[in-house]
Amino acid sequence: MRVEIWSDVICPWCYIGKARFEKGLAAFAGRDEVEVVHRSYELSAGAARDAGLPLGPELKAKYGWDDAQLKAMEERVGAAAASEGLGMRHDRFVTGTFDLHRLLHLAKERGVQERLLDALYTANFAEARPIGDDDTIVDIATGAGLDADEVRKVLADEDAYADAVRADEKEAAELGANGVPFFVIDRRFAVSGGQPADVFTQALEQAAIRRLQDVAGTGGQGLCADDHAYDAP
Repeated sequence: MRVEIWSDVICPWCYIGKARFEKGLAAFAGRDEVEVVHRSYELSAGAARDAGLPLGPELKAKYGWDDAQLKAMEERVGAAAASEGLGMRHDRFVTGTFDLHRLLHLAKERGVQERLLDALYTANFAEARPIGDDDTIVDIATGAGLDADEVRKVLADEDAYADAVRADEKEAAELGANGVPFFVIDRRFAVSGGQPADVFTQALEQAAIRRLQDVAGTGGQGLCADDHAYDAP
């Protein structure tokens, strides 16, 4: 069974949703047979990478929030993160993430994609490090197992892995994703948002049943609208 996860490294619900998915997966009897694939999605496609752009003003400008609305949203997200044992700082930065997704594709080739993704999440949300800064990115990436010179080379070459990122994003659109996190299980079931762990367990169990139905010749074909049972928080 394959689970594909579209996410962005500056998306708090992706950070929280990954932790919840992992708990849901741990409770699934067939967990050892599950392959997890991480795919690219930009919350702000085309945004420039910036080393020190404060998050608060950006969110207020993007969504038209006032200070009270921003505080309420950050408190909600912070509480959700804390419930999963995750750190969440409110003085973090925002940046365009296209280059980070390109590096995640490099990390996939080197067998350390999940380590880099986790390291970027931690640096951004728990530590409020400027993940748009070259030196910070290199430090995070080398800590996850990548070679520093190779990381700098990819950052300097805007075409490196760009097609892979765009292909992921095109596929997300074709599958009906209009936000992240977006989880697709065996191209049968889709789960949107940072749902509770038991929702993921149930979705995995339903996908396992569908696989058995396929073997018996009684299953349907393809990802169906009815399978989009869960929406983002």
